[in-house]
Amino acid sequence: MLVRSPFVLPVITTFFLLAVLAHLGFFDWARLSRGFRNLGILGADMVPPDLGILPVASAALWETVEMSFAGTLLGFLASLPLSILGTRRLFSTWVSSLARFIAAGIRTIPVLLWAIVFVILVGLGPLAGTLGIAAYTVGYLAKIYADLFEGTDPEIMEAVQSTGASKLQLVRFVVIPEAANAVLAQVLFMLEYNIRASSILGFVGAGGLGFVIQIYLQSLDYRRLATVLLLVLVIVLLMDGISAWLRNRFLLSAHTA
Repeated sequence: MLVRSPFVLPVITTFFLLAVLAHLGFFDWARLSRGFRNLGILGADMVPPDLGILPVASAALWETVEMSFAGTLLGFLASLPLSILGTRRLFSTWVSSLARFIAAGIRTIPVLLWAIVFVILVGLGPLAGTLGIAAYTVGYLAKIYADLFEGTDPEIMEAVQSTGASKLQLVRFVVIPEAANAVLAQVLFMLEYNIRASSILGFVGAGGLGFVIQIYLQSLDYRRLATVLLLVLVIVLLMDGISAWLRNRFLLSAHTA
């Protein structure tokens, strides 16, 4: 009796697709083999990491974390009014459509391009990186929050509106409390994303770890580069654990209340 593994079909399918792509000329097996060999050489050059640069790398890492926190906070605060204006149940179609159009336009530009824009406006340094992160955060969270706010129970909204509540009171006492857990989860996710994204903003002069990474890449100093990458991994894992703890704490508090 044959034992069927759930991994057999995906593996066979993957190899079949690779063979088809290679036959069509989308990639070259020899080039792919050389690429893996070069990747192995690069990995060997990174071992062991040079821990002597920890003071310098830690200072750059702290600057990156500060940029991420400040940019996420600014973006979160700015996204709330824009997302409220984009909620169709609260405002007319043209107002909500305009707000969503603005959010989409902001979100279309990657955070790296926003950083370049603010480097031109305010000069080199972490301020440009912070504003770039904030701008992208506004576009992303405004869209997500507008969709969340539109999911508010219409019966609750109608009941509160029947008491003569204003739109501001409706937002304060119904819309935001109903979506509070999802709002928290999204802003924590955005913070994690911004920490990862901000580690390359120094490539365009926006401060943080990116500048250090660029120096070590250009000088082919892969042992020091490995130390910086390990620091990025540690801070990302740490933030992932903290955000998971906060989500569980607030979600459990909300469910037991």
